[in-house]
Amino acid sequence: MKVGILQADSVLDQFQAKHGNYPGMIAEVLGDAARAMDVDVTFVTYDVEHGHYPESLDDCDGYVITGSKKSVYDDEAWIRALMDYVRDLHAAKKKTVGLCFGHQLVAEALGGKTLGAEVGWGVGIHDSQLVEQPWFIDGGAEHYTLIVSHKDQVVRLPEGAELIATSDFCPNSMYTIGEHILTMQGHPEFKREYSKDLMDMREDILGPDTYTRGVASLDKPLMRDDVARWTIRFLQGT
Repeated sequence: MKVGILQADSVLDQFQAKHGNYPGMIAEVLGDAARAMDVDVTFVTYDVEHGHYPESLDDCDGYVITGSKKSVYDDEAWIRALMDYVRDLHAAKKKTVGLCFGHQLVAEALGGKTLGAEVGWGVGIHDSQLVEQPWFIDGGAEHYTLIVSHKDQVVRLPEGAELIATSDFCPNSMYTIGEHILTMQGHPEFKREYSKDLMDMREDILGPDTYTRGVASLDKPLMRDDVARWTIRFLQGT
């Protein structure tokens, strides 16, 4: 299986030596899950922020859209181009996974809505409750925990979307469209150390309460490996 990573941002220079870049994070967590499942997978990166795309939709078996510090409603040409590409992927029913910004962008591109959240920044480890048990989620899971880092949220799902997971903080935490689109607000690729560094950098922006709660939450159990396994199963197909 060949997975294309549609890179919509880069880790800040001061963090790359310690944490690497977003495509590497995604390839690591999904690659580990694939090996544990005895699935052969390779990854190729396309820097869509700078206009680099596959020559054909069929160059890869599926695609993962990364997070970004940008908002999907920012008036930038590369964001509009990525939305057009998502519409093409959807029309072709190509396997597509959106993470954070990717989750929001898929919704916006397909008729949903993303806005700045009234509840403000979400950071640290958050717990989402599963409201559906789709075929790719195993073990009768009732919830999952992931690291989040966002100030925007999907406030209206796109047409045809099925809500998979929710939380009090983020009502639209995960959704699917058919059997070809899966998106989630959380970051299975993020580790605790990177989350802490991001919160430290944004401490003044977050404010003392959000920062303190976010840092304290990093002691909670983290289910990134479980979600990565679900993602690999989704990309493989039924």
